[in-house]
Amino acid sequence: MAGPTTAERGRRRQADSGPPPPPRRGRLLRLRMLIILLLVVVLAGGGAIWLLYGSPWLRVQRVSVSGTRVLTPAQVRQAAGVRLGTPLISLDTDAIGARLRRKLPRVDSVDVVRSWPHGIGLNVTERTPVLLIRNGAKFDEVDREGVRFATVPQAPKGVPALELEPPRSAGPRRFGTDRLVREAVRVAQAVPAAVARDTRTVKVRTYDSISLELGDGRTVLWGSGEKGHAKAVTLSALMKAAPHARHFDVSVPTAPASSGS
Repeated sequence: MAGPTTAERGRRRQADSGPPPPPRRGRLLRLRMLIILLLVVVLAGGGAIWLLYGSPWLRVQRVSVSGTRVLTPAQVRQAAGVRLGTPLISLDTDAIGARLRRKLPRVDSVDVVRSWPHGIGLNVTERTPVLLIRNGAKFDEVDREGVRFATVPQAPKGVPALELEPPRSAGPRRFGTDRLVREAVRVAQAVPAAVARDTRTVKVRTYDSISLELGDGRTVLWGSGEKGHAKAVTLSALMKAAPHARHFDVSVPTAPASSGS
């Protein structure tokens, strides 16, 4: 029996070795496309960084201020310390807000917003005085949290004065001045709106002995700042029931009293 021919042996060797390897040209083409893609990504990233940090286009050209009532926009801009020409992306908005609150205690909160492509917006909320404390010939303004945030030469209209009258007894003081001021603020915020508009003075002798003096000479013994809502409701009803009374006592809201005429 004759052996396989030369042609048959060649076909067998080709079948045993599998499919032919891909052409070298295809590998080179894929490598070239990968390199081009990487170059595009690098160039795009570099261009974006240059646009944000190095270009003259996305830089601060104006600082707008809103929300001020007592402060002026110029005061806010100066305290913010934002330099014109600074890249917008590099500004630390939290640091700007902290700097404003530190330099301008009247600022309660501020929202610092980038206004692309050329602006920064400073939306300011100022503290509102709830009480005034006489400080020589001037007045310290106290906000709803009991913070003394500003000293003004004239008393703002509609803001009652706070008078601290600690007891003269030799016994130890139970509460410090700051605590008494906060308690007075608590009372001032709980008073009914109609009464608050007529309140001229909030007097504090002790933590649980706070009274109001109204513009027409009437007085209200409020007691402590506790149960403020119940006391407010009781005072409104008591004033309607006794419109000619001069003195009102709601220190115990379940047992109110009025006197004088």
